Amino acid sequence: MLKDITLGQFFPGDTIVHRLDPRTKILLVLLYIVALFLAVGWLGYGLSVLALVGGMALSKITPRNLFKGLKPLIFIISLTAAINLFYTGGTPILPGWIVTWEGIDRALKMVLRIVLLVTGTFLLTYTTSPMALTDGLELLMKPLKKVRFPVHEMTIMMSMALRFIPTLIEETDRIISAQRARGADFETGGLIRRAKALLPILVPLIVSAFNRAYDLATAMESRCYHGGEGRTRMKQLKLKRVDFAALALGAAYMTAAVLLRNYGI
Repeated sequence: MLKDITLGQFFPGDTIVHRLDPRTKILLVLLYIVALFLAVGWLGYGLSVLALVGGMALSKITPRNLFKGLKPLIFIISLTAAINLFYTGGTPILPGWIVTWEGIDRALKMVLRIVLLVTGTFLLTYTTSPMALTDGLELLMKPLKKVRFPVHEMTIMMSMALRFIPTLIEETDRIISAQRARGADFETGGLIRRAKALLPILVPLIVSAFNRAYDLATAMESRCYHGGEGRTRMKQLKLKRVDFAALALGAAYMTAAVLLRNYGI
């Protein structure tokens, strides 16, 4: 299950999506999320599916890699579907049944919304390196510096968090394997017993995380890191024609989503 968590991973490539400016990709994902929440009918959701499929085709990210990250969310998706299925009033599918046609429709839409939201976000991290993502976020949030918002510090923290997710997952898997070799059982017993069985995992994992953070802080201080003031970039970000074309396409997609919502489709 831990190996199925792919958030924060970057798959290098030379596709048109990989070559887009990170600011462009961040804005496109924001437009995609807004349009997804604006969808009320199946045509609106179909438009979001079409946008995701187009992004997958252009980035050459296989559906297997993209949907692999959904496995840890199966419980949340199932719970969301059950709540909407059994607690939505309307016309019963059969006389005396709790399940209604409206409940089925709402449950399917909510599940589809979660799946599209997660996979669309994964598509951003899969095609954008953590450093490029940090630079893009910092430039987009640059106007906030006028109100003394710590833009650079915030973006570097987000970048480090994303970068350390695969490392912590690998460390967790290693600790679990070591504990199982010592006879630990994490899959049997009641809820309380399983919770207690997690203590031998959580304690060394937290200690390891703090040690890594301390080592990282020491390395940054030894290299005279003092925040974003006076720092320069090796690669300067510059919007190209393909970025403007992608943003225009995103604006058209957003306009279509708004129109579909106004018409209730």
